[in-house]
Amino acid sequence: MKKTERIFTPMTSFKDMVPSIAARGDKIAFRYPTGKTFGSTTYAEFAAKIKTLAAGFTAMGLADERVAVIGETSPEWVASYLAITAAGGIVIPMDKELAIEEIEGLLAGVNAKAIVYSATFHKKLEHARENHPSLSIFVPISLESETDDDRIVSFDNVLEMGKKSLEAGYSFPTRDPEAMAVMLFTSGTTGSSKCVMLSEKNICSCVNSACQTVNFSENDTTVSVLPLHHTYELAIMLASLCYGITIGINDTLRHLMRNFAEFKPTGLVLVPLFVNTMHKRIWDEARKKGKDKLLRRMIKISNGLRRVGLDLRRKLFGSVLGAFGGRLEKIICGGAPLNPEMVKNFEAFGVQICEGYGITECSPLIAVTPYYAPKPGSVGPAVPCCESRIAKTGNKNDKGFDEGEIQVKGDNVMLGYYNNPEQNAASFTEDGWYRTGDVGYMDEDGYIYITGRLKSVIVLENGKNVFPEEIEEYLEKIEEIAESVVVGRKDTDGETVLLTAIVYPNKELFGDADNETVYKTIYGKLTELNKTLPSFKKIKGLELRDTEFEKTTSRKIKRHLVK
Repeated sequence: MKKTERIFTPMTSFKDMVPSIAARGDKIAFRYPTGKTFGSTTYAEFAAKIKTLAAGFTAMGLADERVAVIGETSPEWVASYLAITAAGGIVIPMDKELAIEEIEGLLAGVNAKAIVYSATFHKKLEHARENHPSLSIFVPISLESETDDDRIVSFDNVLEMGKKSLEAGYSFPTRDPEAMAVMLFTSGTTGSSKCVMLSEKNICSCVNSACQTVNFSENDTTVSVLPLHHTYELAIMLASLCYGITIGINDTLRHLMRNFAEFKPTGLVLVPLFVNTMHKRIWDEARKKGKDKLLRRMIKISNGLRRVGLDLRRKLFGSVLGAFGGRLEKIICGGAPLNPEMVKNFEAFGVQICEGYGITECSPLIAVTPYYAPKPGSVGPAVPCCESRIAKTGNKNDKGFDEGEIQVKGDNVMLGYYNNPEQNAASFTEDGWYRTGDVGYMDEDGYIYITGRLKSVIVLENGKNVFPEEIEEYLEKIEEIAESVVVGRKDTDGETVLLTAIVYPNKELFGDADNETVYKTIYGKLTELNKTLPSFKKIKGLELRDTEFEKTTSRKIKRHLVK
């Protein structure tokens, strides 16, 4: 694929983004389910809502305050995020899946003054309205009935106040681009949640880098699938608005396939779990119809035709792509390691996967695979807003490259953790580079390859280090395995560490088979896999689970909860 010109409106600030959105006029910005039908919002309507909300929040005295946003993805959620920041406030996107007690505690810890929330949270916030130490203003996006509680200001009332303020001459304030504008709580995959402080400069640099490096255009349609409080999805949402893309909003995972059929996306931004699920669905459907062997033959024929310059993938695999709306061409995948085989598998159907790499503390983008020059297994070089390096450890991998912690420096790197000087000191090197905690190496072209996490490394009795993520990539290739986590178990001698695979089987594939059959089948697959692995990476134990692993809302397995 050739490199093409990236055409987008750069994000220079939150307030300057509003007129650039408005300039797209009647083009559809969002489409979303409304019961059994679908609604839409134009770019002009969306821009007007942002400015009106900003004026309304200012009239309420929230221009310099900390305001949380929580709930399902919606145009109102995104408009609130942009309005709070454009008005000079600090926005706190919250995870809607957290227990309400945890939400209240986190918001008290950062002295949030107000919260904008979807209807599903109105009852849940009853306790906070009576007892919360810092929240004093509650803004429901939709309210079934009016209330006399002066702490509750409906979304419509904020808009009314904003209209009056606009008529009186309201204009956006100017803020220091390096001042804190966003507070984000990390997802807690390591067992503790920290509050990341990001500036306008951090966010803008990340969004512009995303636009500069991914192969999207104003002619694309995407579907927002991941939770919007997550900085990965939020950055892509803002980048999509800079591109002028039409964004479909998925309401629930249960309706995902229906919404794909309705929105007909050309591109998706996903985490590996969704990619793996889509791949399993393709082959499960083929098996149910007795067409899996035919599909494999068609892939071989198609690959042969491509080698002589004839690409018929869109025709040959129309029924496969039809399950995802029929127009899917590309997927950006990040948030966790992706099995390189998935890139090859989707390429066979005519869908390019470009893997990205990031972390909340880097707003979040660090690297992304160039669509015009991909390398198997790599997440690509650092994006334009930052540079990366590998910490010097003296360790050379089998390819001859230094392997160590990936470290980052640039405009995307956070201001720091809120009220956490010890963690801040530990997270940066003496010369100012952010320590990601991820381990990997860089090749001669600056492409980054991730091999594991420092915190999850398993140290064997012979001193060898094994990164479980690497072994889990092999396990993903086994179709009988739906999910897996590799851990170190002590042998009966209490000293020897045995690599053990904890597995949630592919239930659709096994049907009503008993546990013994499932165990023997998967154990046999592990035995075959072990023949291809170095002795210190061989899997010695197998444990089966009856339920899926607990995950964060960005669909990453909570490794620290696996016992």
